[in-house]
Amino acid sequence: MPETPFNSSAVARRVALAVSRLESLSTLPSVKARVFSKFRRSQFSPSMLTDIVESDPALMAGMLSAVGRSGTILSSENFAMRQAVEKLPADAVRDVALSVAVFGDFESIGGVSRKDLWLHSLAAACCAESIARIASVRVNPHLAYCAGLLHDLGKLALQDAMPKSFARIVEQAASAGASTSLIEHRNLDADHTIFGKHLAQKWRLPGEISLAIWLHHSDTAAIAASMPHAEIAQVVQLADSVALQSGIGKSGSCGMTSPIEENARSLGIELSQLEEISRNLLGQIAEKSNLLGLDSTDAMADYAAAAAAAAIQFADSRSSLIAENRRLQASSTHLDFVTDFLLSIDSSAPVIDIAESFAAKWQKFYQTGSVCLYLAPSTETDVVDAVIVESLGQSRAVCLEVPDGVSAVPRRIAGGFAILDAGEHIGRLLEQLDVDFNPGATRLLPLLSNGVAVGAIAFELHYPGDAAMFEEKFKASSSIAGAVLGLALAGACRQGLAERFVSLISSRSPAQPASAEQSGSTTAWAEAIEALAELAAGAAHELNNPLAIVSGRAQLLAAAETDLEKKEILNQIQSSAGRASAIIEDLLRYAEPLDPRPTRTNVRKMIDEALQLTSRKTNVEHLNVHVDAAEDAMEVFADSAQIASALANILTNSVESYDAELGPIKVTARADRSGRMVRLQVADLGCGMDARAAGKATAPFYSSKAAGRKRGMGLAYAARFAQINGGALEIESRPAVGTTVTISVPAG
Repeated sequence: MPETPFNSSAVARRVALAVSRLESLSTLPSVKARVFSKFRRSQFSPSMLTDIVESDPALMAGMLSAVGRSGTILSSENFAMRQAVEKLPADAVRDVALSVAVFGDFESIGGVSRKDLWLHSLAAACCAESIARIASVRVNPHLAYCAGLLHDLGKLALQDAMPKSFARIVEQAASAGASTSLIEHRNLDADHTIFGKHLAQKWRLPGEISLAIWLHHSDTAAIAASMPHAEIAQVVQLADSVALQSGIGKSGSCGMTSPIEENARSLGIELSQLEEISRNLLGQIAEKSNLLGLDSTDAMADYAAAAAAAAIQFADSRSSLIAENRRLQASSTHLDFVTDFLLSIDSSAPVIDIAESFAAKWQKFYQTGSVCLYLAPSTETDVVDAVIVESLGQSRAVCLEVPDGVSAVPRRIAGGFAILDAGEHIGRLLEQLDVDFNPGATRLLPLLSNGVAVGAIAFELHYPGDAAMFEEKFKASSSIAGAVLGLALAGACRQGLAERFVSLISSRSPAQPASAEQSGSTTAWAEAIEALAELAAGAAHELNNPLAIVSGRAQLLAAAETDLEKKEILNQIQSSAGRASAIIEDLLRYAEPLDPRPTRTNVRKMIDEALQLTSRKTNVEHLNVHVDAAEDAMEVFADSAQIASALANILTNSVESYDAELGPIKVTARADRSGRMVRLQVADLGCGMDARAAGKATAPFYSSKAAGRKRGMGLAYAARFAQINGGALEIESRPAVGTTVTISVPAG
């Protein structure tokens, strides 16, 4: 703003307006040069600037203002500038440091120079900190230091807003032998303490610092007696006086004195202590000056060189950031494509429908022509399932016959990724389609699951040269599709195995005989169990690898995703894959249990072990169980850990069969008629089961509980452990009457 001559009635309002519009103080060229040198480091952190911030009024005011705007409350008792800076993000610290302007050189127009004010502010800060450490009043030394550094905030602001007029005020004060405050009041209707207070409030500086800025030329001893927290103004006032006496820097105040002895006595400080503070001051200021580069012989040249070097670095960084931003945008778009495909999958959908969905999304995302995605043929057939997506987005499923001498999945991509010329490798396969693929522009790549191609995708590129450009994206997308299709194919295999499970389970007679002797069916049932176990093992091995791939890919995508909604979806995919893996583990433990180690085992001891296991499983400390072991059934020849586990699973079911209070459970042990087997029987009076449920109770994953609550493996494990130990399991149950489960094991 153009400066206004004094003696104008509008001066005070214009100056107040100019000062109120300031967003920050300006700093010295040497200080800004040191700031730029910090930014040229390879890794910037706020702590790198802390020493400079603690010694520079402009940077300190800016950082405290940023902390205030952030809503952070700084405790006066535990205040430390270093901690205040660390509360700000690195970007905020960088923004404040870069936004502080450089003050021009106005020494030639008279008055007091910016460097003089800086040195005086540093001297007042160091004195205030030392005084606070020995004063009788309780003032945080770090806070006193900051208040001392900013006590002339109003003068610095006036010099920024109206440098020439401020110089004339200083000259008039020197000529009249008066304080600048008196001349300021005479010309501006206010002085620098009022301007400083208003700015401190606008910039949200800590309240104690604002008080020190406002009151340090007042009768601080009297004010401190009645105003809370005003002691800091008394400390700063004494520090200002000691700094002026030291002759370090200039403040522009000529005829102003403050009652040093009175203030020292009020603060409980001896004059000899002030003399010691004054003697140490020169060394402290020399250290601060060196840090800020105040002793530089050509500060403007240093600043210009540092600014030029920083500008070059910032330009390079900007170019790198633009390139990185483009890469991230491309990756984000690609992730959207992958996420869109994953979210479109229906777990119950046929494999070919999943393939069709992926092929359509592939065409749309990569803007290709016609697409053909086909699944790798099984060893038993020369027919492949395929989907076609034509150029207009119309899709359909077809069956293709693999011609003699043609590999549906060429050997080169059967176990690894590569982009091939489709016409050269599967041209005869594509000839069966009523779609005209451009031979020179159609590419072929594999859909890999666990390193093995489960299918391939052929697509027509409008610009064949794009294949090399998008190779990494093609590889990532196709590998995800391969993993999903591999899982879906394993699921289809599991469905087939499940159907065979049902067939085997259904082959049992609905009413299981009371004993193996009565029906002679032990061998048949053992063979059925073995067949079930073999199928379970096959299903588990088929599912484990695809699940691991899906879980791993979902975890990688989630780690790179910034969109919280998409990240949550990917985490759900990973979690679901984890639950499926846990089911597979159950299946494997059922199918391939450890070989039993039969020994002569005391029956009562084995039952006690089962009861302890049941207590832990059910969280019931005192079970309502009655045990009755006959003398002819004191020992069995079996793996005690496996049979105890089987009994614990049966007992757990009995505990859970009671809806409310825990009812009675009876455990008996009797030898059978032959004396070769011991029958361990668990009977309860719980809810019971109908004949249909009882017939399925030992099937893996069958449960009468609500879906998702139980996996239904308890009785399956029990039957399996009985079977591999040379015994059998029988169930008798009636709804609302109770259930009796009997395990027969060889006698000891």
